[in-house]
Amino acid sequence: MNRPRWEHFAHASDIGVRGIGETKESAFEQAALAAIAVMTDVAAVRADEEIRAACHAPDDALLLVDWINAVVFAVATRKMLFGRFEVRLDGPRLRGKMWGEKIDIDRHQPCVEIKGATCTEARVFRDKRGAWIAQCVVDV
Repeated sequence: MNRPRWEHFAHASDIGVRGIGETKESAFEQAALAAIAVMTDVAAVRADEEIRAACHAPDDALLLVDWINAVVFAVATRKMLFGRFEVRLDGPRLRGKMWGEKIDIDRHQPCVEIKGATCTEARVFRDKRGAWIAQCVVDV
């Protein structure tokens, strides 16, 4: 398996975020990075301050949607962007950490605001090579 990574996929007027990793946790972390990359260049974000989040859901797809919404909520309420994530899963529970910094309009040049993650195309699964994929569509 290649190193963990993220990507976007097209979906009508919204955008899909997809995390790919060797573990389910890594795929969730990469999906969060993909969400941030919708808004700004992730490489420009310093991981200075730690924020924690916890989620609970009956299945992995809904847990992913809750996790991405927790990230979006932290961006909106704390006026921060995040460049690093850590996820720990315990059955239907997620404990996450995100590291970032206050938004600097000149340096980050945010261009799109995510309103929230949706259940559209929300899936968490292993591909034929054994990589974990965590994806959903975000409303922009």
